Amino acid sequence: MKNKLPFYLGFILMLTCSLAFSQTKSVSGTVTDEQGMPLPGVNIAVQGTNSGTQTDFDGNYTLNAEEGSVLVFSYLGFKNQQVTVGTGSSYNVTLQTSADELDEIVVVGYGTQSKRTLTDNIVKLSAEDIDEVPVSNFQSALVGKAAGVQITQNNGKVEGGLNIRVRGATSITAGTQPLYVLDGIPLYNANESSNGAPTNPLLSISPNEIESIEVLKDASSAAIYGARGANGVVIITTKTGKEGKAEFSVNISHGFSEPTNTREWLSGTQYIELFREAAINAVDYGEFADQAEAVDYIEGIFDFLAADTDWRTNPVNTDWQALAFQNGSVSDADFSMSGGTAKTSIFFAGSMNETKGIVRGNALRRFNGRTNISHKFSERFNVGMNLSFSRTDIDRIANDNQFTTPLQAIAQPQLSPAYLEDGSINENTLYANFLLEDKFAYYKTILRRVNGRAFGDYEILDGLKINGNFAYDLFYQTEDNFRGSQTPFQSTNGEAFASSVNAENYIVSGFLSYDKTFGDVHTISAVAGTELNETTRRFESVTANQFPSDDFQTVSGGAQIVAGEGSETANAFYSLFARATYDYAGKYLLKASIRRDGSSRFGANERYGIFPAFSAGWIISEEGFLKDSDVLSYLKLRGSWGKTGNADIGNFPSRYLFESVSYNQKAGISFSQPGNPDLTWETTTQTDIGLEFGFFNGRISGEIDYYHKNTDGLLFDVPLVPSSGALSISSNIGELENKGWEFILNTDNIQAENFQWSTSFNISNNKNEILSLPNDNNDIITGRNIQRVGEPVNSLYVLEFAGVDPANGDGLYYVNSVNPDGSLNKETTNNPNAANRIVAGNPFPEWYGGLTNTFNFLNVDFSFTFQGEFGASIFNDGGRFQSASADYFDNQTLDQYTDRWRQPGDITDVPQARLFGGNGTARSTRYLDRTDFVRLRNATLGYTIPQEAIERYGLSKVRVYVTGVNLLTFTDFDADYDPESTSDAGGVGVSFYSAPPARTFSMGLNVKF
Repeated sequence: MKNKLPFYLGFILMLTCSLAFSQTKSVSGTVTDEQGMPLPGVNIAVQGTNSGTQTDFDGNYTLNAEEGSVLVFSYLGFKNQQVTVGTGSSYNVTLQTSADELDEIVVVGYGTQSKRTLTDNIVKLSAEDIDEVPVSNFQSALVGKAAGVQITQNNGKVEGGLNIRVRGATSITAGTQPLYVLDGIPLYNANESSNGAPTNPLLSISPNEIESIEVLKDASSAAIYGARGANGVVIITTKTGKEGKAEFSVNISHGFSEPTNTREWLSGTQYIELFREAAINAVDYGEFADQAEAVDYIEGIFDFLAADTDWRTNPVNTDWQALAFQNGSVSDADFSMSGGTAKTSIFFAGSMNETKGIVRGNALRRFNGRTNISHKFSERFNVGMNLSFSRTDIDRIANDNQFTTPLQAIAQPQLSPAYLEDGSINENTLYANFLLEDKFAYYKTILRRVNGRAFGDYEILDGLKINGNFAYDLFYQTEDNFRGSQTPFQSTNGEAFASSVNAENYIVSGFLSYDKTFGDVHTISAVAGTELNETTRRFESVTANQFPSDDFQTVSGGAQIVAGEGSETANAFYSLFARATYDYAGKYLLKASIRRDGSSRFGANERYGIFPAFSAGWIISEEGFLKDSDVLSYLKLRGSWGKTGNADIGNFPSRYLFESVSYNQKAGISFSQPGNPDLTWETTTQTDIGLEFGFFNGRISGEIDYYHKNTDGLLFDVPLVPSSGALSISSNIGELENKGWEFILNTDNIQAENFQWSTSFNISNNKNEILSLPNDNNDIITGRNIQRVGEPVNSLYVLEFAGVDPANGDGLYYVNSVNPDGSLNKETTNNPNAANRIVAGNPFPEWYGGLTNTFNFLNVDFSFTFQGEFGASIFNDGGRFQSASADYFDNQTLDQYTDRWRQPGDITDVPQARLFGGNGTARSTRYLDRTDFVRLRNATLGYTIPQEAIERYGLSKVRVYVTGVNLLTFTDFDADYDPESTSDAGGVGVSFYSAPPARTFSMGLNVKF
């Protein structure tokens, strides 16, 4: 033993020396793809530690590591690779592609799945698709980038409601918006606005929080959400911390906005000439006894409009349009911190958006904060929490149908001064001067939102996990409106309105998940669980008037409380769901799902519904006869069928309801709604067939899809006989269909060492048709919209304008009575009461799509997206005042002056100017136009400072960029401001003094360290 002592002492000394020499050292190298191209942004982590880095723009990296440690290289679209650090200090790595983006993970609802083996139709958009786009809502950044998804904003107001349709409109009276799911939380998405114009409740979500957005389009993917999936499902996944080096990112941008388009209106001189002529022309139609009376009358009107200014020799030319619009601005600032170890990941983010709208008096300010944390207590037990808060302050203006909304100022003749000589606002204008509302009133809406989710999973056996979630979504909105004593139409010494809405959404879910591969060829994945979703809503409002002074601007300052309202309501869903997928040898794919939903909204006899779905896929390229092809790298055929529901109908349509009434100051109860115990949800059955392809190792890839959606049991209020005691009863009667094609093509055009160029193109077609309606398929007409069997939902229904009679300048209409043979009588008449309305347009496009190009040259990046829509129409309901041949005193569009009929033989489509003549002013196709357009939706140019210039300062990335939204529009549409402007006060495909979208230019700085 004594003889071995020197040996042990020597061994300990050698071990000590070895440990001393195995201290941390610098390791560097370059990461490339299979073609030798450098890969920027590759994550490199030292396994088992929180140390790591990323490659720079040229694919280079440097980090400190010990000998024997393992470096893990990971990059989206490529297989992970590990390298063990030896005695050397340089390690170059070539990453292998994982079948292009086909091994990308897609969120599918209660789980994830590889895109390669997906049998559903799901479109995925990453954070890069929405980053750095200067818009106040994340949905606008998706326009043109998702096949089969049409996104339009009502108008140019910063809070404007959005219409998002996934593969067409699947309902007439129930909701048509998709279900939004944020980190597993079905979001409350009701419009709670009290001023007649909708707001977007999802303004609370900041783009800098979002990791990915998946849109579930077919029934196979959406059926797992059962009774709420008929309009599609949008799954939003927020960012999480990644194992490796912590990263801090800051992004700051600022820009300015202007309207995408303005219109030309009559100057003061042109107005005088046109309306003097219109008054004289009216003599022939009995409006005045003679020309002298007509001239005397109209000049009296000019005197009033001019407000004591000299309209005869120096008419005022007030640009009311310029007063209604303003120079807008957009400021964004956000930061995020992410990082983690092998056990714990953390993500923090905060952001601020301040948007000054292009319409006077309209602005928005939003603050967001988010924390996402997860921790592995062991290899089998994982827990986490997501928590976010946002506050959005909106300065609002009146809805489009109010005289006090700024855009209705264009009706004021330019003869009228906006301000008087003493600087005060002119109160004696043709219509109410909106500047009085702008100065002496306010309407403020504040949205506060809290989302939280606690989750955990435990692996009971290999591949078998139990998962639990508790989520909470709080939507709290307050609205405050004060109109001082000097505001238009105010006769009560001021009025104040205040309201609050408190909506709480609770979700509890638990499910088992199982994932296992047997014999290397059989892969099974299954999910089964239950979910409870309860939503409560509390609303209250109060109105007061008779204020002692405009300095008192809240309800408590009013002497009289003149109105009040309060209500509480709730609804609940209880669900059981299951899904299973099977993959044989990576080429034969099967999937089935089922959900049983129960809802408190529906009748006692039909409270529960079952929503099944099936899908299958065949990866043909894995077969022996194609597997070794040098050209065809991927080919998959898939098909799906399933049922989904629509429960967006309010809380009590199936119940017998009573309401309180007051008679002679005595309280009473009155019957208000008949019940229907058989009322249930609308059901949509959808079939989808798709082909996915890839050529030349994924350099060219794409999809072709055909779908057919049939919605049955449409919800309608069916009229009842008066003796029943009620006007109508909610019933399931009616059927409609949507069908169409989708095509996607992605290409890597150039992949050289210093230059890369890729393109993504998508185009979609949708045909919508009503198949049956209640009451023996009788038409249902609401305003300018009609529901008619054989026509699209909400078709535009107006008279057909036949132009101008060249002999006398009369505006003409086609009679369009039905001939005995079923054809339409195309005789013309100048009497609109003798003509019949026709279906004249479709408010929804038949074709829509987008084209995105991305370029990288050395440190410069450039991308742009074009968006296009074709086949839709808009009816400008304000046209009968704005372009009315001087029928009344509203200012007119310039064409009413330049193109008007003046003498026999004139060929034009602008009738003779006739004061009070109503010449061609009936609601007709004269004010309807196709909205076909192609728009440069956004473009971004950026420059990343070389790594060697910034690494000395501890920075990993510094990028400056300029970006723009709605930069160019190519269209023949001229019925109103913009082909995407529609009224926020009702009607589908109808505009009415509606503001155009904003064109925005912005500059920004992004820093990471």
